[in-house]
Amino acid sequence: MRPSGRGLDELRPVSIKTGALAHAEGSCWISCGRTQIICSASIESRVPPFRRGSGLGWITAEYAMLPRATSTRNRRDGRSGFVSGRTQEIQRLIGRSLRAAVDLAALGERQIIVDCDVINADGGTRCAAITGGWVALRIAIGRLLSCREISRNPLLGHVAAVSCGSYAGQTILDLDYAEDSEAETDANFVLNCKGKLIEVQCSAEGEPFSPEVLGEFLRLARKGVEEQIAIQKSAVG
Repeated sequence: MRPSGRGLDELRPVSIKTGALAHAEGSCWISCGRTQIICSASIESRVPPFRRGSGLGWITAEYAMLPRATSTRNRRDGRSGFVSGRTQEIQRLIGRSLRAAVDLAALGERQIIVDCDVINADGGTRCAAITGGWVALRIAIGRLLSCREISRNPLLGHVAAVSCGSYAGQTILDLDYAEDSEAETDANFVLNCKGKLIEVQCSAEGEPFSPEVLGEFLRLARKGVEEQIAIQKSAVG
């Protein structure tokens, strides 16, 4: 029995509301249970130095958590002059995941920065940031198309992410904090709308796990991502 009472393959309630920020080219508020994140996409007419003159665009991401997004106050990243290793790892994951959804040549020599700010954390923040970040990115690209700043849609399809794990001897989908903190195995899956893998993060917290368990995680992840993509489609059409 899961602490929340959910079925083993049941997502937390997921909702995506667009237009979270008035000034961003694309934005949304994503809720996955009690995890809540504001995602925004900002378009810049310049690219990083390594992209200059290439004709290719760039997608990058920044991730941050409000000090009281968790049960105890966390120090703001950057206040002491550096960003934590965890934050860097997560924002690089988000950036890689979203770049997999874009034809960078069709985007042209411009950059889109996707900011993911965690308002409330209850597990699965990196996965929710990817799912919501794609929506913000989709809206921003829609603006480029409507203004005829680009001639063809660079989006290759939907991307979403979900966690899976072993908890109390059972394989489960979409871990909340109570489950994640006691999980025997923890995994994050990023997939596209064709069910193909973009990235997998998986580790045993105790005993090693079998290939069969990994296969069960993938089955659950595909189901969860399909459901989240349906919610993305409802949000942005």
